[in-house]
Amino acid sequence: MVYITSWDEFVERSVQLFRADPDSTRYVMKYRHCDGKLVLKVTDNRECLKYKTDQAQEARKMEKLNNIFFTLMARGPEVDLSEVTGKEQMDAQPTKKGRGRKQ
Repeated sequence: MVYITSWDEFVERSVQLFRADPDSTRYVMKYRHCDGKLVLKVTDNRECLKYKTDQAQEARKMEKLNNIFFTLMARGPEVDLSEVTGKEQMDAQPTKKGRGRKQ
């Protein structure tokens, strides 16, 4: 098992691991509330990558990684990931208007 300290390196190596063998790669999230620690693990039974954090602001990064893996699983490992970012997807959603009185 390898704990990777850099978030960008963890994401890059995780995507490479998934693309190499998408059928046997697993992605696991474990959160311990009593410690306030989040551990992300990506493995294909031969190589295991782990990332550990206790920073609450890294939840956005985890959400972005989820979107990347959902895209890879749904569209296939050859998909271009440059279009997958959490910020662009948030902007693309239509805004909901309230049902207040019309003036």
